[in-house]
Amino acid sequence: MFIIYIMFIINIIIYIYNKQLFFIICIILCLLYILYVYYIYYMYYNICLLYILRLLYILYNIICPPLFSLPPSPVVVVVVVVVVQLLHMSVFSQSFSPCGRFLAAGNNYGEIAVFSLSAALSPDATALSQKPVLRFPAHEGPVYSLLSTDCQLLSSGNGEISCWSWSELIKKVTSSLEIPEINSMSMNFRDNSLVFGGGDNNVHILDLEHGVFKSVLQGHTDYVHCVSVRDREAEILSGGEDGAVRMWDSRTGQSVHCIEVHKYESCARPQFGKWISCLTTDSDWMLCGGGPSLSLWHLRSLSPTSVFPLKGVQRQTTFYQDMILAVGEGPAVSHCLLGGEVKAQIPCTPQSLNTLQLNTSSTEHRVLTVGGSSDHIDVFTNLSYRTFSLSF
Repeated sequence: MFIIYIMFIINIIIYIYNKQLFFIICIILCLLYILYVYYIYYMYYNICLLYILRLLYILYNIICPPLFSLPPSPVVVVVVVVVVQLLHMSVFSQSFSPCGRFLAAGNNYGEIAVFSLSAALSPDATALSQKPVLRFPAHEGPVYSLLSTDCQLLSSGNGEISCWSWSELIKKVTSSLEIPEINSMSMNFRDNSLVFGGGDNNVHILDLEHGVFKSVLQGHTDYVHCVSVRDREAEILSGGEDGAVRMWDSRTGQSVHCIEVHKYESCARPQFGKWISCLTTDSDWMLCGGGPSLSLWHLRSLSPTSVFPLKGVQRQTTFYQDMILAVGEGPAVSHCLLGGEVKAQIPCTPQSLNTLQLNTSSTEHRVLTVGGSSDHIDVFTNLSYRTFSLSF
């Protein structure tokens, strides 16, 4: 930081002899200062920095041509665009490869980045090891969901699902659908089908072997945000904007139960709405939350057994041993006990979290990864602290 101040003073002297060089150095110094603030304070100053960048670019276009008869520099344009994209980047989805050695992550710009966990966890890892080994455009809009099968990576966007071969990731098969915002996908291993929900208020079941739709489950009255499959019970669960968690018989396609979580006094939080943003199951248990508080339900009795006192909306949650892990609004992974107590909240780099994934495919690379409102993906080799961060 001291060096930047010294360079500003030297630049004032340069102004006397060469005004063009002075302005170019000003741009470089401003960008250096912006990057310095960003890496020290992460996302706290995003909005201010965005407006500084925009003002800088406007000044460059207004002042440079009259003074020096120069067109706007493509280099400056590229730098400004890249920095703005980084400041506004959010990681929406993640999935581990079947072997567990790679992590795929999707962002709000429609890109998928593939990271090598083997390289990042190596004792000889460098800063380059925490960068993607592959990065490519997948959808025109955000990558809402990622899901791995035995040999493929499935990605969903706005109106389409793409199937990528893990062995040849650049090759893809795309299925264009008239379904806005395909928010969530889950595999039904009983019949090798893909279950997904989105902005048409329905849950769809796609036969992956033949590439045809088996059925459409209708019952939600608003966007479907999350789906989960109970293989042993032949059941599908879905949660939506309408505040309902619906349980479906996957063999008949009929809705067998409907739980309106927001109508339970212990779960209701009217200030956040009634929508269900996250849903996961384990045997006879279900976790769900969103507008209502995150809560644990016994599916046989269809009643909540624990309600977790977490602030804000929880966006993703999972069972882990005798604990529950949850992420959402706020820069921390919440560790909760099954009885409803919050055991710990572990700080993360992003200031708001969208996704968490546990790598259960490889004992050698068993990690927890967390992404959100940043280009960083935090990696936890021990659940008690963040080990390092991957970055787009």
